[in-house]
Amino acid sequence: MNPTEDLTQLGDAELSRTVAQQAGVLLMALRKEFFRTHPVDSMDKAVSDQLRDQADRAAHLFIMDKLSAARPLDAILSEEGKDDAARLVSDRVWIVDPLDGTWEYGQGRKDFGVHIALWNAKAGKLSAGTVDLPDQGITRSVLDAVKIATSKDSVIRVVASRSRPPATLKEIVTRLGELLTEAEIPHSKVEIVDVGSVGAKVNEILCGRADIYLHNTGFYEWDVAAPYIVAQHYGLIASHMDGAPITFNHMPPYVSDLVVSRTDLYPHVLLAIKETQGA
Repeated sequence: MNPTEDLTQLGDAELSRTVAQQAGVLLMALRKEFFRTHPVDSMDKAVSDQLRDQADRAAHLFIMDKLSAARPLDAILSEEGKDDAARLVSDRVWIVDPLDGTWEYGQGRKDFGVHIALWNAKAGKLSAGTVDLPDQGITRSVLDAVKIATSKDSVIRVVASRSRPPATLKEIVTRLGELLTEAEIPHSKVEIVDVGSVGAKVNEILCGRADIYLHNTGFYEWDVAAPYIVAQHYGLIASHMDGAPITFNHMPPYVSDLVVSRTDLYPHVLLAIKETQGA
């Protein structure tokens, strides 16, 4: 990371990718140094929380510094920053999660990431975005050539939060399997897998290790924004669970639910959700 690097010359998408990658390098270095004196397999919760807090704060300050220097007129909404209502009248708002999957990071797991996206108020849509998964050596951005890996087996996999999955997730999965059978879409079964960061969940689909992501217990815009635009860029369908598009830069910055799916499965997923509401 070059402290004298001039990021003002980069386009918005390049800026999101560069800063996310650099923040990812920082997070990996912090964790490596911390684990040198605090082995992960012997850490208690207080010590692990110390690492998470330090990493959250360091990545936040790093990203704020880089984005503010490169785009001084833009607003920034960051999970670790103090929210400012002035962003509601800004034409351009960077939506940042400096460390998504904080628990996984502190556990030495790979499924955490850095999210940086740009909301363009005039266009009413996200116009740049990056999900960096530093411990997986993967960066997903709107600059990528689009290529989605396909699963090597016939299992349809639904990724969900391990701590806050949809209450009706099992019912949705059961009904989805029935609908796929009725539609004669080849599959052997539909199963649930849990993954950490929202960005890491979307990446499971892009890597061909999963097919659908469901969440309806709420989260924040910084959790969703970058994975949302990356998923759409790669040709997945991302929306609310009723099919409505997700918009950003609200007060409070809350997103109620999300579905990300392969295009061929999406109509069946929405129908399964609709038919199992309140189950």
